[in-house]
Amino acid sequence: MPETQALTTTTTEEHILVIPESFIASIGTIEGFEKDVDRFLKPILQSDQLSFQPRGPMEVDPTYKQLIPYVLMEYTDDAGEVHLFTYTRGGGGGESRLHAKRSVGIGGHISREDADGAGELYETGMRRELEEEVQLTSQYSEERVGLIYDPSNDVGKVHLGVVHIFKLSEPRVQSNEDDLTDGGFVSLATLRQESDRLETWSQLAIEALYS
Repeated sequence: MPETQALTTTTTEEHILVIPESFIASIGTIEGFEKDVDRFLKPILQSDQLSFQPRGPMEVDPTYKQLIPYVLMEYTDDAGEVHLFTYTRGGGGGESRLHAKRSVGIGGHISREDADGAGELYETGMRRELEEEVQLTSQYSEERVGLIYDPSNDVGKVHLGVVHIFKLSEPRVQSNEDDLTDGGFVSLATLRQESDRLETWSQLAIEALYS
């Protein structure tokens, strides 16, 4: 289990799960969307180089990558048209550099507190984030489908997204947080037309998975 290395920080600051960039580079190169998720994620999650670090310094240190579950919620209507749950990032406690962007991904950091939960650390953190951010009352199937790394901007340089698809039998999802506004299902056709409003990770995921 990862341990928190000694860094100067306040005791109240959130500590998040990170992996050194050098460890990822020892496996291979990720830029954009990587579909061979197990090649990278399995050794990352088994690595003794995983650690919990204070969030503040990690947000500006690209030598570490923060692991971020990124869950797409997909619903196909009776006509066969695919829709994704979409929302606008508000002004709450999330990543301030993404505010006002539309997103199709639900998720967030794996925190030190997740290490106290039952089951695997990553899975525990992902489930906690989902429960905090949305109310999901539909049955669904689940698949882990890729990784996202986008070094073209300051946010992307410090995050590694782990992309999941939840295929829902009904479009029954509601936002749980003020930071997720205007939540609802939007057709892929509309999302493609309005792609310039989406955050970069959402653009990459849609292009890779639904082209």
